[in-house]
Amino acid sequence: MKKETALIIGAGPGGLTAAYELLKHTSIKPIVVEASDIIGGISCTHVYKGNRIDIGGHRFFSKSERVMKWWENIMPIANSSTDTTITYQGKTNVIEKNGNTEDDGKVMLLRPRKSRIYYGGNFFDYPISLSLDTIKKLGLIKMFKMGISYTIAVIHPIKNPKSLEDFYVNQFGRELYETFFREYTEKVWGVPCSQISAEWGAQRVKGLSIAKSIIHFLRKTFFGIQFGDKKTETSLIEQFLYPKLGPGQMWETVAHKVLSMGGEILMNTAVVGIEMQEQKVVSVDVKDFKTGEVKKISAEYFFSTMPVKELFEEMNPKPPAEVLKVGEGLVYRDFVTVGVLLKKLKAEEKNGERLKDTWIYIQEPGTKVGRIQFFNNWSPYLVADSNNVWLGMEYFCTEGDSLWGLSDEEMKKLAVKELEEIGLADSRDVLDATVIRVKKTYPGYFGSYDHFEIAREFTDSIPNLFLIGRNGMHKYNNQDHSMLTAMTAVENIKSGRNDKSNIWSINTEQDYHEEKKSE
Repeated sequence: MKKETALIIGAGPGGLTAAYELLKHTSIKPIVVEASDIIGGISCTHVYKGNRIDIGGHRFFSKSERVMKWWENIMPIANSSTDTTITYQGKTNVIEKNGNTEDDGKVMLLRPRKSRIYYGGNFFDYPISLSLDTIKKLGLIKMFKMGISYTIAVIHPIKNPKSLEDFYVNQFGRELYETFFREYTEKVWGVPCSQISAEWGAQRVKGLSIAKSIIHFLRKTFFGIQFGDKKTETSLIEQFLYPKLGPGQMWETVAHKVLSMGGEILMNTAVVGIEMQEQKVVSVDVKDFKTGEVKKISAEYFFSTMPVKELFEEMNPKPPAEVLKVGEGLVYRDFVTVGVLLKKLKAEEKNGERLKDTWIYIQEPGTKVGRIQFFNNWSPYLVADSNNVWLGMEYFCTEGDSLWGLSDEEMKKLAVKELEEIGLADSRDVLDATVIRVKKTYPGYFGSYDHFEIAREFTDSIPNLFLIGRNGMHKYNNQDHSMLTAMTAVENIKSGRNDKSNIWSINTEQDYHEEKKSE
């Protein structure tokens, strides 16, 4: 009997998880097609002269016990010697500051998380704390205004919030929203918060509020918080797991396992046609960019992580007009990272040591940079020479706009200029820089998104097609969400379930991952 096959579009977290789960739990053979030459999607690791870049920053933390165990099964948690010892699930994880550990294998490091907001020439803890330092920097009048506006929001919240601005005002009060959220969020999306669906806030920061931040501070102060504590909101975590060589190491390891278990992965291969018959997908035409060859791959099941807009464009015959209209109107934001290598930073901690941040949100009006990553603090192994400082200057844009249109040299000059303006570094300390551009990094919650249900109903009606992942579902999923959508889709195939609502329900409620299933 011929073995059943699943064609999986995309070698990111969703696609590779689907392939691995199919091989482990079914007799279906996965064939993964990836248009680029790099594994991991936006969770890949780029390497520039021995320095590694994590696109967007990927903390390996999930409230899903299943996902945490899955990760640890692929890459165990390191045990090494250092001055900092943390215990997780009975294991001791210690990491030296200079990055020298005894274990050079494929391991996960347990890292401290520190994020801050740069606003008004000052650094503020993120999430915002009610510390004396915060009060001093903001001033009593500003703090009083924030307190009053938050009280008003609690007593008289906006009923049926429609926009992201409504959501933020209800969650934090208008004064705090205007101070610490609006500028950065509008850099990310390129449109006013009033034009973005409130659904984005419900998915990304629903569990974060002033009250929960205060409770978290009190729990931490008087009781202590262990890594993996399910009571801790994701936005408040203080430790996370991280592959020694960046997120791409995790997905490269998964890819090797998929191949060793009998799966196929076709790199530099793009989908150029999707053949439909009797409301089912029957085959996909793929083009090998290196040879120019186009071949047809037939399969029983199809998983897609490609942008919904592009999925519809490749279908033959085309979807109904109303479905195509929704697809054409979907909006995406693109992403540029400028990696900057420095001799040293100008800014430092109060004790004179290097900054400890994993990243800093730039809420300063007039700057284009949205966030700055400190790769040394993600993993000491991301920087080739630990004496240097390796930064990622992150810019949000739309393909074709003025920022996207800057040359690489212009992007480098802009990044260095803004580093100086913010006061983090001097241009004379810059050793090198590189530019990485990533298209369709963020699916937008505006444009035709309000009518996305039409697109979803159409794809759900195709029994052997499963949309998974971030772009595949046009949903701002983290990698753990993407993994869970893949796992759930495989389970549906195993059980014969045609209803796909359980896939779409992931990342819609705060407790999306309270899942106790073992791998």
